[in-house]
Amino acid sequence: MAGERYVVLGLARPRAEWFRSVGRWSTSAALPAEFLKCLSVEEVRARLAGGRPCSAALLDGSLPVVDRDLVRAVREAGAVVLVVDDRAQRRDWLALGAAAVLPSTLTREALLDALATHASLVGLPAPVDLDAATPADLDVVPGSSMVAAVCGPGGTGASTVAAALCQGLADDPDHRGGVLLADLARNAEQAMLHDVRDVVPGVQELVEAHRSGRPTRHQVEALTFHVVERGYHLLLGLRRARYWSTLRPVAFEAAFDSLRRTFPVVVCDVTADFEGDDVGGSVDIEERNLMARTAAAGADVVFAVGRPGVKGLHALVRVLADLSDFGVPPRRIVPVLNVAPRHPRGRAELAAALSDLSLPALGGETTAAPVFLPSRRVEEALRDAVQLPAPLAPLLAGAFRATVDRAGPVGARRAPEPVPVAPGSLGSWTAVDGTS
Repeated sequence: MAGERYVVLGLARPRAEWFRSVGRWSTSAALPAEFLKCLSVEEVRARLAGGRPCSAALLDGSLPVVDRDLVRAVREAGAVVLVVDDRAQRRDWLALGAAAVLPSTLTREALLDALATHASLVGLPAPVDLDAATPADLDVVPGSSMVAAVCGPGGTGASTVAAALCQGLADDPDHRGGVLLADLARNAEQAMLHDVRDVVPGVQELVEAHRSGRPTRHQVEALTFHVVERGYHLLLGLRRARYWSTLRPVAFEAAFDSLRRTFPVVVCDVTADFEGDDVGGSVDIEERNLMARTAAAGADVVFAVGRPGVKGLHALVRVLADLSDFGVPPRRIVPVLNVAPRHPRGRAELAAALSDLSLPALGGETTAAPVFLPSRRVEEALRDAVQLPAPLAPLLAGAFRATVDRAGPVGARRAPEPVPVAPGSLGSWTAVDGTS
């Protein structure tokens, strides 16, 4: 076929010698490739999204912006990643998805061999070997642990409920020493509630460690604090709410996967905001809610915390509706009424009102029976850094186990199956020479 060539995107540090050499080889036709130099990672992403087929991306591994997210973006665009890095022993680029690692003393023969081995000429179909696909290629998230998400309107005590749930689960001999409380709320407060004097390490360091590698279980556990009095581990949250923008989506998903591999039970304290691009039309909003959406999507049980009263029930029903709209099955949602009345009649009235109000919002389905938490001296327990008073922890742990037994574990999740594209629905791409 006329015009067969490699189309290669390039991103490197200024004045990199190998970068200039590749440009000369391409211009002089010493290399059968069209080399498109990019000045920033944003330009790389823009070219990938432009619809023009690319064979490969030649990336400078010493750049901080070259990470797991960029590698995933290149692969999703149908191209392969070739990394130029003399410090390859510091980062396992092949594990991150790169096809090959090349030295900075790059020769034309080495680059041509890498392209011929891993990349495809533009215009030729690239067969996919499904038998050789890895779990990372299929986006399989192993269901190796149980996950609970705890959320609620502001001021309802959701963070305290998450801590009490962890304490109750940690009292179970099967989970002793293997329970993690992950503070994934935008306004993280678990460090204050646990009187943790340090602000690092936390979720930011965990995600940063997954941008360019996969830490071991021991390294992941070292990023958490052991709450000896209550028997669980604590992962600190964002140091400022605005720092959500530093968490890249693919790196955070890998970090969340590592938490599940490291701890048998992961309890996530999240913000009750699950809006995404499909609802609001904003990718920024979806990334802002990344932690809450990831935790809720993979949770075996979601606890929605509210308070009694007109305002409290109204806010709780709104959270239940948002969870249902996000795709959480109502059978996995457990409403929690904090500081509930002690009298059985009062609790029955609250349960009936909550059921009537939430039924339309949940599409006619019902949640698990609500958990009523009585008023206890929680403030004193938090101040003194001791165990939270009974019966908060046993009630929540019992509701968690009952919901998992009834609904079953979520298990592994795969990426959605490909959808056939109708011929002609995507238009066509016109080459530079006018052919299509």
